[in-house]
Amino acid sequence: MRRFFSPAQVRHAPAQELHNGAFADYAEKPARAQAILDAIGGAEEPRDYGVEPIEAVHDAGYLAFLRDAANLWKEAGRSGEAIPYTFPIVGRRPLALSRIDALLGRYAFDATTPLTEQTWAAGYASAQSALAATHAVMAGERAAFALCRPPGHHAGRDYCGGYCHINVAAVAAQAARDSGVAKVAVLDIDYHHGNGTQDIFWDRGDVFYASIHADPATDYPFYWGHADEFGEAAGEGATLNLPLPQGTRIDAFRTAQGEALEAIARFGAELLVVSFGADTWEGDPISRFRLRTDDYALLARDIASAGLPTAIVMEGGYAIGALGRNVAAFLSGF
Repeated sequence: MRRFFSPAQVRHAPAQELHNGAFADYAEKPARAQAILDAIGGAEEPRDYGVEPIEAVHDAGYLAFLRDAANLWKEAGRSGEAIPYTFPIVGRRPLALSRIDALLGRYAFDATTPLTEQTWAAGYASAQSALAATHAVMAGERAAFALCRPPGHHAGRDYCGGYCHINVAAVAAQAARDSGVAKVAVLDIDYHHGNGTQDIFWDRGDVFYASIHADPATDYPFYWGHADEFGEAAGEGATLNLPLPQGTRIDAFRTAQGEALEAIARFGAELLVVSFGADTWEGDPISRFRLRTDDYALLARDIASAGLPTAIVMEGGYAIGALGRNVAAFLSGF
């Protein structure tokens, strides 16, 4: 299986995040990528597909914000990373904003996603890895893996959050559509719901989004991912959420994934993007499922049996000591 990763993806390296009411070490560390590379035997550097595939998914003002935020923060006399602390109430009228504090609240939905001078470069490179894997499967590869770091599925068209800035799965899915693939499915098997991916394709009928995740009644991101969210307008019925309780083990997770794969088959998908998170592992420090390393090969074999060209993009997974083994086990299933 071809594997893609750019060294530029490790440049984004915030020191801290706001977590459970206090500042803590940033969990989405560059070391995550190195642990995976060591376990899978390295990866090839993607070609540069340009900014246009990213612009096809994300708002222009938001992308300008990602590029400029660190400099605006510094110009305001601040040190460290740019972190939002005030957010607009839903329903307030749009404003022409220039102050960095206001822009951070406008374009972020949480305080766990600091921006640095290297955030844009790393996120851009992460999207190129996702694009490379997608183009590889469109060119005939059975499956390809993009070691996407930073991850992406919490990023919406015009917002960041959950360690995510550019929605790499959405960029991959849209690139497939723009290349002529009539129907694309995204299967999200990260511990947390991919609210950004859901939002981006919410009212579209050409991209099916299925997610298996921790129940948002108890877990982040709380405001998305409930079982009664199905999509709207042309996208009604093209969203499937399968929330599971904390403590879920492989049998229940595999059953839910089977339901998602059946729905994807009924949809008639011609290409599959998998948002893979290894934070479903039993020892993950910020998650509460109970999957074991050997379980990932089973899940991957079930996905492979769907027979679709499959681009796998990396999302979460924060137990760095076990992360490489878990990713390698998943890829072995293909």
